[in-house]
Amino acid sequence: MSAYIDQFPAEAKVIRSAFYTSFIALALGAAFGLIQTLHRTDIVRVIPSEMYYTVLTAHGVLLVVTFTIFFLVAIFTWAVTTSLDRGVEDIRFTWSWYVLMSLGTLFAAVAILAGFTDRTEMSADVLFTFYAPLQAHPIFYIGLVLFVIGTWLAGADWFRSWWAWKQENPDERIPLPTFMVLTTMIMWYLATLGVATSIIVFLIPWSLGLIDTVNPTLTRTLFWFWGHPVVYFWLMPAYMMWYVMLPKFSGGRLFSDPLARVVFVLFLLLSTPVGIHHQYLDPGIAEGFKFIAMTNTMFLLLPSLLTAFTVVASMEHGARQRGGEGYFGWLGALPWRDPVFAGMALAGLMFAAGGFSGMINAGMNINYLVHNSLWVPGHFHLTVGTAVALTFMAVSYHFIPQVTGRRLASKQIALFQVVLWFIGMTFMSNAMHRGGLLGMPRRTAEPEYDFPFETAIGTVGELNAQIALGGVLLTLSTVLFVANMLITALNDPADDLPSNTIPEPLSGSEDAPLVLDNLKLWTAIAVVLVIFAYSLPLGSIVERGGLFGPGGDAFPMFIEFVEGTVFGLTGDSVSSLVNSPLEWLRAMR
Repeated sequence: MSAYIDQFPAEAKVIRSAFYTSFIALALGAAFGLIQTLHRTDIVRVIPSEMYYTVLTAHGVLLVVTFTIFFLVAIFTWAVTTSLDRGVEDIRFTWSWYVLMSLGTLFAAVAILAGFTDRTEMSADVLFTFYAPLQAHPIFYIGLVLFVIGTWLAGADWFRSWWAWKQENPDERIPLPTFMVLTTMIMWYLATLGVATSIIVFLIPWSLGLIDTVNPTLTRTLFWFWGHPVVYFWLMPAYMMWYVMLPKFSGGRLFSDPLARVVFVLFLLLSTPVGIHHQYLDPGIAEGFKFIAMTNTMFLLLPSLLTAFTVVASMEHGARQRGGEGYFGWLGALPWRDPVFAGMALAGLMFAAGGFSGMINAGMNINYLVHNSLWVPGHFHLTVGTAVALTFMAVSYHFIPQVTGRRLASKQIALFQVVLWFIGMTFMSNAMHRGGLLGMPRRTAEPEYDFPFETAIGTVGELNAQIALGGVLLTLSTVLFVANMLITALNDPADDLPSNTIPEPLSGSEDAPLVLDNLKLWTAIAVVLVIFAYSLPLGSIVERGGLFGPGGDAFPMFIEFVEGTVFGLTGDSVSSLVNSPLEWLRAMR
């Protein structure tokens, strides 16, 4: 099969545009990340501390929303068109959701970056977790709404393609890549109901002055209704790459199509009803509801373990096809000099470590010790920062030549880049986890901690140095990646691009039970699970704090909300801890 651009030239333009937008967001987000890291570790300070949260918000939004989701829509468009072997139904509709997502990103970015110049009239220093009582400019929220609607339209585009294909192939099983896209989007439609309600019903009217107050516990819960499944919205395209691309680049075939389908069905069912596990320290939610969320979260280990088994088995099959032998000797036969394979394999290895730290976060009693510490950023830098980001960068070395028709600028630099990212994240995430165990706080521009003694874990200075070193290496890796992509885009056309074909699985779709393709059934079960998980907690929150809050200023209400989350402190003593309410709110988020 020829390169993608030869098969689907119109779709390739959209995919190429989405890729480039994601790369711009990656470059900007990485720059803000370096500024924030060096500031917090007190290595180099180029901004005043009052702008720290502007930088941190830009870093978070650009990387965990813009970079990841623009890359996702590109990958999903490729997956649907290639697996169905047909283009989109209306390329103008496809361009419409890309433009809407871009416009939403522009609106949100303008509001965030305005914090560098105008810190009163127009800013959005609310971090990635943008629930109340921190308030952003209306343009920020409007941008988020446009962005989410754009993703909804993208999903509709892919469903239209599948439905048209189904009419022509009524007896065929849904091709695996398309199945992965559709189940992911059903999860996304369900999960975004929470954040859309929060923004449209509460945050936009509040920011416009149409209502005086909001219920912060309610907006926080609606955020995490979406905030946890969005993690899997980032991860599931990475999973798809591990299932579809890793076996190919290993030299073998996917071990089991049925197991892959089971994994994505489990993610659809289990990703959304667990968001309350982010709120173990919230006193406004009954302990019983938190325990239920914890139990549900533990079930999410199952699809990850199934993925580890299936993907490693697929890699072993490929290695043995290449001459690998022995219990572990086959590992040496894998194509470690290929940046696409090496990047994805290293990303999967790092995700295994992130899974272990995630188990700590999921447990109620242990979470109390690490929740507001640097441990948590260490965890999500392993997941979205490596499992997702490194996988996306690695597969770009295959996809950008496919959608541009141009030769990759440097395979050697690409390999060095993915390894450098792995090394940089090893330093940073390791130090963040260890610092969290020491009690280092997160999301603070001026962390006031002093440990005048050395522990088995390490000293504060040594941990800060590792974090700063990791940040520098990650930034250098980003520069190499973006430069390689830019030179590739300007490179000469290639006549010998690698094939766009995907090998057939060892166990194909014919071995999967037909019920796995029953999307209506799994959607109905997912909805029921969400109702069970959230109806009573949301009803209790509204009954306790009112739909729009009890009235009055938002910050005193939040002091009452966090009372009890810091051991031994009352609301009055919480207020006295900081000079600025905003400093306290950001530290506690």
